[in-house]
Amino acid sequence: MKNQLSAQFLNDIVNRFDITKHRPVSGKIWRHFLSSGSNLWMDTGDISKATKLWSEEFSALTTNNTLLNAEVQKGTYDEVVELISRQLGVISDEEKVTEIGFYINVIHGLRLSRTFNCMVSVEVHTKLANDVNGTYQIGKRLHAFSPGHFIIKVPFTAAGLIAARRLHNEGIPVNMTLCFSTRQNVLASMIAKPSFSNVFVGRVGAYFSNNGIKRLDGIGEKVNFETQKCLRKVSERGYANTKLIAASIRGVKQLTALVGTDVMTIPTNVIEDVLQNKDLHLAKEQKIASMSNVSNDLIRQFNLFHLWQVNEQEKEVAIKLADKLPSNESDIVNLLNQYGCHDIFPELTALELKQLSNDGKIPVHNQWSGKIENSEVGIDTLLNLAGLYAFRKDQEALDERIKQLLKPLQGKNIIKSQINSYLSWFFFRVL
Repeated sequence: MKNQLSAQFLNDIVNRFDITKHRPVSGKIWRHFLSSGSNLWMDTGDISKATKLWSEEFSALTTNNTLLNAEVQKGTYDEVVELISRQLGVISDEEKVTEIGFYINVIHGLRLSRTFNCMVSVEVHTKLANDVNGTYQIGKRLHAFSPGHFIIKVPFTAAGLIAARRLHNEGIPVNMTLCFSTRQNVLASMIAKPSFSNVFVGRVGAYFSNNGIKRLDGIGEKVNFETQKCLRKVSERGYANTKLIAASIRGVKQLTALVGTDVMTIPTNVIEDVLQNKDLHLAKEQKIASMSNVSNDLIRQFNLFHLWQVNEQEKEVAIKLADKLPSNESDIVNLLNQYGCHDIFPELTALELKQLSNDGKIPVHNQWSGKIENSEVGIDTLLNLAGLYAFRKDQEALDERIKQLLKPLQGKNIIKSQINSYLSWFFFRVL
């Protein structure tokens, strides 16, 4: 890297935007959630929308590759691309695109934190999902621009577990994202020791509803409830102090069922629905479907216990890695396989991975039913990989916009170079 941009340069860019510190009023309806023990975050990168809905009960914002891309595609940062490009020096086109994307991530995070005076969860580039050192280095760089406000979002992968632990060891708060089961969260908490981890509640439920399985209403809430209990046990036993985030909340009914979760990160459409619902019934504690009426055949067919339970083998691996973390992600995968936990980080073929990428955020169950029933791959694993692919597509769209904006600049540089060459030749001949 030839040039790393200074904090002052980025602050100057941030100051080009209208940073009016938002003065929130109290939202009476949100106090109930706080009194239940939940912290409230807003799940958006849209400053305009957040300004209309923010109240003093909210304490953080979550962003990701998808939400950042939505802001970039509006043209908000088109001029910023040129400003940053001029400062980066002579580097490859690919590296320039990545660096500009990195700095836009920083700038947007700074705008959010300064507008709302809150913590902001910022995510690393998707191409680093399986890169321990890359995730660690970028996580450090991101955090350094706003140590008091930035939480570093790292995806649940074998490499992500190691990188997150290294960041934790340096006192950098981590939000481990793309978790869909109790076992993934327990492994994340004990191995990586992040400040936060997630259950994507809505997507867990959507896996079953989108695939035509109607008998499992409330399964996402069930997974969230069991995960919360397990993470509190992990904390009580001194392994880690990870707070659970209920993410991917799909509606008011789901939100009210999750009351008492450590953190709820709420999309703006759900917040709007809450504020418009005058007769909203708020429970005093989580109301979770027991799943006691689910048949053994259904449990076996979908390996449902792998979503809301942690078996003894998974616990043993977590305990082993809580004390001594390997430097290589393959050691984590091998240890899990050695203990018979093959479906957490399975080796999938290129064709299978392409299928997941094509499916979108919710995998098509019929493609995987045999492997799920035989414990060759978990539903949580499929959702995790599908989520990574979805984020990757949005990151690629963001990178592509930067590439297109750089093309005219490259033309200008070529012309400028040609003019300079001609002038040098001219003065040489004259002299």
